[in-house]
Amino acid sequence: MALRQIRFSGDEILRKKSRSIEVVDDKIREILNDMVDTMYNLENCGGLAAPQVGILKRLVVIDMGQGLIKLVNPKVIKQEGTQEVIEGCVSIPNTWGKLKRPAIVTIEALNENGEKIILTGKGDLAKCFCHEIDHLEGILFTDLVTEYIK
Repeated sequence: MALRQIRFSGDEILRKKSRSIEVVDDKIREILNDMVDTMYNLENCGGLAAPQVGILKRLVVIDMGQGLIKLVNPKVIKQEGTQEVIEGCVSIPNTWGKLKRPAIVTIEALNENGEKIILTGKGDLAKCFCHEIDHLEGILFTDLVTEYIK
């Protein structure tokens, strides 16, 4: 496993749509594991999407304190309610903003073994699901900010 280099705002890869994974194999698991190592090596990082490490594949890793989640081809299948949240991003250092996200989000994805999973997140986990899946679409949280925080 290895640490991957973070891509920062202004890097065009952050604005591109990621490609779906056809087969979850050892190469995909290696990328996921590298992403986990990279995420745990960063300060204040609860999730990481593959474009943030320069890979245009639909891969996300998350650990919001409830355990590690590895997602392949994640997509939101249900949203409920709204919440005002404060977000930042390791790809946009020292920038924080308020925005609205769903309060509850259900996603469908494959796990690292290629098995279909359905997960529901509330509060911060719902926010993180949305934030990381947005990265796969080339959307940054700054596109949605209603107010920046100094």
